[in-house]
Parts: sequence; structure tokens; C-alpha cells
Amino acid sequence: MNNQELLKVVVKACDDKQAEDIVVLNMQGLSLIADYFLVCNGNSNKQIQAIAREVKEKVEELGGEVKRMEGYDEGKWVLIDLGDVVAHIFNRDERSYYNLERLWGDAPSISVANVLS
Repeated sequence: MNNQELLKVVVKACDDKQAEDIVVLNMQGLSLIADYFLVCNGNSNKQIQAIAREVKEKVEELGGEVKRMEGYDEGKWVLIDLGDVVAHIFNRDERSYYNLERLWGDAPSISVANVLS
């Protein structure tokens, strides 16, 4: 699975679980960590965990590898490292506090609709 296909799987999994304000940042040339960051939020710890679980399950169903998942038990900020794609699933307060979109302000955002099409 290439990084574009992986990104699409992750975005769709988040969208399927009603994640809010999904933002995809193109990190190519800006970060050695990943090509894409996905940032979204859920309304409760249970929803955040459900979004993270859906991402993990869908990626693994298609033969992808979850390199690391952190924060799942707390359900405030779950980080899922998929190699070329890193997903950050926040509760609203944590997302506002850490404001990754501003931190990585040089990274162009990618339309979620374009990813899903």
C-alpha cells in the first residue's frame, strides 16, 4: 500500500466514525517523521478510542502496519504511527492546547474531499 492509499484509508476510517474537523497536512520536505499528518477530534474519550480502533483495524485489514499507538487508554490524544502517515486524534481541549496545525503552519493542507475521491 503506497502512502496515498494509506492516507485514504485513514481519512475514511476517521470520517466513518464521525471524527470532526479532519485536517491533512502534507509534511513532505518538512519532516523526516512522516509524509502526512492527519489531525482530527472526537467529542468524548469513547469516540476518540473508537476512531483510533477503526483506523488500526482498517489499516491492518489491508495489510498495513501500525508501528505504534500511544494514548489510547486515556483517550485524550491518540497518536497512531503508520510510517508515512501519522494520525493525531484529539479531544477538543487537547487539540486546541497543542494546536499542531499552527505548529506545522508551513505544511500545506490537503482537501479531505480530494483524499476521499
